[in-house]
Amino acid sequence: MATVTRENIGLLTDKITVNVAKGDYLPSFEKALKNYGKQANIPGFRKGMVPAGLIKKMYGNSVFTDEVLRTVEKELTTYMTNEKLEIFAQPLPLPENDARQIDMSKPDDYSFAFEVGLKPAFNLADLGAARLTRYKVEVTPAMIDEEIERQRTRNGKMTEPESVAGDENVLNLQFTETDAAGQPVEGGISKDNSLLVKYFNEATRPKWIGLKKDDSLVLQPSSALDEKEREWVLNDLGLSKEDPAAADKYFRATITKVGLIEKAELNEEFFKAAAPNKDIKTEEEFRNYIKDEIQAYWDGQSGNQLQHSLYHELLDHTYIEFPEAFLKRWMQTGGEKPKSQAEVEHEFPSFVSQLKWTLIVDKVSQENNIEVNPDDIREFARRQLFGYMGMPAGGEEQPWIADYVQRMMQDRKFVEETVHRIRTDKVFGWAETQIHPTEKAISQSEFQHMQEEHQHHHH
Repeated sequence: MATVTRENIGLLTDKITVNVAKGDYLPSFEKALKNYGKQANIPGFRKGMVPAGLIKKMYGNSVFTDEVLRTVEKELTTYMTNEKLEIFAQPLPLPENDARQIDMSKPDDYSFAFEVGLKPAFNLADLGAARLTRYKVEVTPAMIDEEIERQRTRNGKMTEPESVAGDENVLNLQFTETDAAGQPVEGGISKDNSLLVKYFNEATRPKWIGLKKDDSLVLQPSSALDEKEREWVLNDLGLSKEDPAAADKYFRATITKVGLIEKAELNEEFFKAAAPNKDIKTEEEFRNYIKDEIQAYWDGQSGNQLQHSLYHELLDHTYIEFPEAFLKRWMQTGGEKPKSQAEVEHEFPSFVSQLKWTLIVDKVSQENNIEVNPDDIREFARRQLFGYMGMPAGGEEQPWIADYVQRMMQDRKFVEETVHRIRTDKVFGWAETQIHPTEKAISQSEFQHMQEEHQHHHH
């Protein structure tokens, strides 16, 4: 009868030894051999009529080894299940194991040993004692004005005036690479583009005023455009911003069309286009609507910032011991292809940080009955579709929406990723109920600066 023993061999690391006797695997070996005999296709014999001796001679050794190892694996799994062992990854066979000892001609008792890394018990960081801040971005009249102007432009009408009159004119341009004198370069770049006059720098903008269709300017990106606009114009022209000579190339920019967006007037027609289903009648109502929309956006950004702080609070102040030696050995041998010791040492800090976060999420989920059910996944798929389509959420369910959701529910990768995402969101939702953040008003520019500083710090 099989026996299993366990001993501690290191920090959160145990050795499990499985001993199997002949009686544990011989019956299944004989049965497997008979099954081979029934299925075997060997020239000169009808299917299922191959002599047992020939089957044993041809397949016996491999079947024997398979059944011994399968019995060992079954006993190991049963033991870990009965003992409720919480382990990392999979048990690692120890070097002392030698499958060559298995010999069909001399059935014997066999012993195989495995190393397991045990999941540690730990306490979560005390979120109630965390000193965190919830920022409230103040929405100013200037922010509202800027968004209203953007909406008026977006909902405006494109006209084609005869000549360029100001910074808001849209120029459809053909860029043709030339020499300094404006003569075309053989084999040079030729590309169409569309730019607002205001995208050129202050020294260049006045040169466009009064020009008409088919008029042109010879310019260099380096002297006609400021850095941000220069980068994406160079990109559009197929040039690299890393190439120091690229921005100094000469181009003849010929106007193929002059455009101007006439901004929409602040009337009910505009309010209906910019804020459908809101029944806005007056400019004051529209300004309040825009203010609420801006506030909701920045409240969302603030919520993301608070979640990020919570993530670091949980990760940095939850102490967890790990069986490092076991995990490093598993990283070396447990993947699709072996890793070098140097690769493991390089990757280990990031690996163990991800592992720590997974343990934290699991603990919070178990202790607070956080679950993700199929309805959660369906609702996520529905909202994702509405986001893709630019549709408002809710309303009457259309058959094609239900078909899309059902199709996504059959996508294993989508379901796994969505479960992970929803569960993480629910964990953050729980965490926010445990804290007592300080509320602090902040300007948009201060908040953006804080975000940029944080990103810079983490890169």
